[in-house]
Amino acid sequence: MTISAPSSSGSELQRRVTAAKMVTTDVTRRMICGGVAGMIAKTVTNPLERIKMLSQTGEGTKKASGRPSILGLYRDILQKEGVLGLWAGNGANLLRVFPAKSVVFSCNDYYRALFSRILQSEQLPAPVSFLAGGLSGMTATAVTYPLDLARGRISGKLAVAKGEKVYRGIVQTILLTVREEGVAALFKGITPTILGALPYEGIKFGIVGAMERLFPEENSSVSTPVRKMIFGGMGGVMAGLITYPNDTVRRLLQLQGSRGNSSAYAGYWDCVRQTYRTHGISRFYHGLTINTIRMAPNTALQFYFYSLLKQWSDGLV
Repeated sequence: MTISAPSSSGSELQRRVTAAKMVTTDVTRRMICGGVAGMIAKTVTNPLERIKMLSQTGEGTKKASGRPSILGLYRDILQKEGVLGLWAGNGANLLRVFPAKSVVFSCNDYYRALFSRILQSEQLPAPVSFLAGGLSGMTATAVTYPLDLARGRISGKLAVAKGEKVYRGIVQTILLTVREEGVAALFKGITPTILGALPYEGIKFGIVGAMERLFPEENSSVSTPVRKMIFGGMGGVMAGLITYPNDTVRRLLQLQGSRGNSSAYAGYWDCVRQTYRTHGISRFYHGLTINTIRMAPNTALQFYFYSLLKQWSDGLV
């Protein structure tokens, strides 16, 4: 009896299926690593994030100049909401951050690999690193925006009295927003958010890429996660400084129409014009100091844990 050899077409199909499974597993692993890294970093730095957002939205105690006082806001939170008030909005933030950072880090790896194949070079020029990061940020923003709006409303408003908050959780915030303002309200501020994601993530990942070219890993005795942490912290601070005015505008747009907020804007540029006419250029930089202090550890931890988790999970798949 003659046994026929397996057809080459069957072997080729099996090879492709195996390769597809490996790619899917690797993408999933990178997404989980990015999501977990983002959650750790956001939880650690949420108290600073809360004060920054209250500074942007104009809530709480202000100095004689009319600018929010960091210490005053800190006292306001403790008096009205207790210690846990420093982590108000963190639950919504984590629900947003996990998919957002999953998409950002995994897409950045994908875009970098794609551009590397196109340019036939492992070391990407800084503009290409900027583009890869920017595209990753825009992709993540489009996927998770309603969660970002809910987080902004929870964190951007103080309780009226001790323990009495209008926006108490992500589901309640989304349902209340839809009931009082309509479904379209879930996308208030999406224009500056998407526009801001391109330069913000682009600058952040672009600087990391540029630093890796300037200081090659083979010439360094520092571990990869620590290198990523240092470069990521530098990239985050620079990106935060450059894009901060845009971030303030998007927070103002997110809060318009919410309870206790009488502001109304016809759109992005109307918000810019009204804010500038009423408060001057300095209004766009309220909370910049605390944001700069927050950005360094936030992005540093994101890059550190993403690199560390990728190294750790390499042997599991």
